[in-house]
Amino acid sequence: MTLAHGTWEPRPATRWEDGFLSGNGHHGTLAFGDPDDERVVVTQHTLVRPNGGEHARPPALAARLRALQDRLLAGDRHAADSFTDGRPLQWVQPFHPAFQIRLRRPPGERARYRRSVDFTTGVASTVFDGGDSRVFVSRADDVVVQRITGPDLDLTLDHRLPGAPPGLAVGDSAVLTADGAQLSLRVRYPGGDRAYTGLTLVAADGGRVRLTPPGVRVTGARSVLLLTRVRRHTGEPDPTEDGLALRALLPDGPDPYARLLQRHTARHTAAYRRVTLDLAADPAERALPGSELLTRPGSPALLERLFAAGRYHLLSASGVNPPRLTGLWTGDWDTAWSGAFTNDANLNLQTASAAATDLPEVTEAHASLVHRQAGDWAENARAVFGARGTVAPAHSDGDRGLAYHFSREYPLHLWTAGADWLLKPLVDHDETRGARDPRTAAALARVALFYEDFLTRTDAAGRLVLVPSYSPENRPADGGWGAVDAAMDLSAARHALRTAADYHPGPDADRWRALADRLPPHRVNADGALAEWAREGLDDRYDHRHLSHLYGVWPLDEITPYDTPALAAAAHRALALRGAENDSAHGYLHHALVAARLRDGDRVGHALDRVLRGDFFHDSLMSAHYPGRDVYNADAAHTLPAVVVESLVQSTPDRLVLLPAPVRPRGRLLGVRTRFGAGLDLAWTPESCTAVLRPTRSHRVELRTSAGGRPLDLVAGEDHVLTLTGTW
Repeated sequence: MTLAHGTWEPRPATRWEDGFLSGNGHHGTLAFGDPDDERVVVTQHTLVRPNGGEHARPPALAARLRALQDRLLAGDRHAADSFTDGRPLQWVQPFHPAFQIRLRRPPGERARYRRSVDFTTGVASTVFDGGDSRVFVSRADDVVVQRITGPDLDLTLDHRLPGAPPGLAVGDSAVLTADGAQLSLRVRYPGGDRAYTGLTLVAADGGRVRLTPPGVRVTGARSVLLLTRVRRHTGEPDPTEDGLALRALLPDGPDPYARLLQRHTARHTAAYRRVTLDLAADPAERALPGSELLTRPGSPALLERLFAAGRYHLLSASGVNPPRLTGLWTGDWDTAWSGAFTNDANLNLQTASAAATDLPEVTEAHASLVHRQAGDWAENARAVFGARGTVAPAHSDGDRGLAYHFSREYPLHLWTAGADWLLKPLVDHDETRGARDPRTAAALARVALFYEDFLTRTDAAGRLVLVPSYSPENRPADGGWGAVDAAMDLSAARHALRTAADYHPGPDADRWRALADRLPPHRVNADGALAEWAREGLDDRYDHRHLSHLYGVWPLDEITPYDTPALAAAAHRALALRGAENDSAHGYLHHALVAARLRDGDRVGHALDRVLRGDFFHDSLMSAHYPGRDVYNADAAHTLPAVVVESLVQSTPDRLVLLPAPVRPRGRLLGVRTRFGAGLDLAWTPESCTAVLRPTRSHRVELRTSAGGRPLDLVAGEDHVLTLTGTW
């Protein structure tokens, strides 16, 4: 491990939040505790606790939609407040940990201690006098692999973690096998047959293994190898089949751990190493433990390490699902906001770097969540709007994509921009690789069908009106939560219709483009700012964590300083007026992403500085939602790499922007992917910049720098070197 590609601590982690993380996008581990009582919390992406959300459906409101539209268009600003079926707020099913693997050793003096995580391999290690412990989650074999050496061990599986609800039916067993033992833990939720099973295979190299129910004791072994899986199921578990599957993973011959690690790193290491950031940091600072580096918020070494950690954690959290609010990890059953996939900002912020930092694994995980919920999205459109096509929910537990999480204060069932917001990363991925995924094409067509049915009301000028319309999670200064022509909804509708048309040339495309062209333009308010609602008379509330109205700036390319300078100036004014509200990390970094698109380096630096100086990061380099490490949350950790990249390189299918708002005066960013199909290596100083482009297809793009724009002709397979001078 090089220190730029990992982190370490000289002391044990006493809080699970500080535990080092590993994961393969399905299973995750969180390692903490001291050598005498070491704990590895095991998580699994699909584990959600029944809470009533598993039976909830979207509200059947379509028959009342026309009357609501009439009232809103007539000026009744609170008409949408009662557009519900009267149900109480229902949260989606909460994500929770499976259990912890507890390793107890005889007490002893530990003069030497070091714990670390290697981002290049995904191995979290603890080394101390007399032994060590190493754990990773195999991307090749989908199994938690742990190797332990040292003093005699007592091993157990323990579901008793903070917040564990009463009424869990728990059974455990331990049986001896030819090469060690097998531990199983069966947990059934109250009130039904939903359950999960954890199974750990214990393979000892020498020594003796004996039963100490509910666990085992290992004495005299040279090393112990643990293989662990979690299976979610209904009905009573049968661990026999799972045990045979685990046993089949044990390689024959010496050092099975090394062989399992080799199979894993063939996939993980290649993905992680595709992009690197070097900010010319002081080698002495690069060598510091993460906890000490976090006390130096201005250090380039800190930004290097957080960039590396962010990509590592994002990759590790993405597989069967993209990252949740907590990524793939939690040590507490009572996870904030249910540990949901929160689609009205957080999920897209967390995955914002996937295309540019060459992590198609993240995009495929995102696509998996989107495409398997297509039927639920269609039910949302029918139930709430009486329309064909699809409407995405604002919250999902991963099981289903039904829009049932809403209230008067958060009428999330009225939000129509979600499908475009969630499909935008898939479109970016297609542009980057130069091929259109038929699944994305089909999804875009379904969104366009929704708008065909929904966009039926017009204003006095004959323009289409989006009604009802909702700007997450804000409301007009003097109105109700549901309104008319929210800026985000307008941008999303235009983008979805035009992008669907691009994917489906022909009569459908003509019809969809015509709809997009009839939508009203954005409005600039009396403060000179892009208004959050294009409807006249709906005034802005500026102190809010969300920047939904600037969706046209980021992630879309609808508003840019190059193509729409007047609107870009209005968007910049809106950004300057926006408050931080409750100091959430996602609000600051969303602010930074928009500022980077608007070429405001000072504002990018200020927003990033608020996060780096706000005590948002745990020693694990996973982040918190609020300052003071309050509420474990992956938004800052996973979004930060996107902020760094957007400050240095931006691209569209026809444009390359270099150094629009650099966060540091010098450095190198290697391996970035562009949306016009070229790899890019960038090196910059205050005086010059060198960019090496490696195009995979021939194309003319516009190059934009602080000096202006010019055309750039790229030829597939031929490196193109740009050397620029000036002050960035």
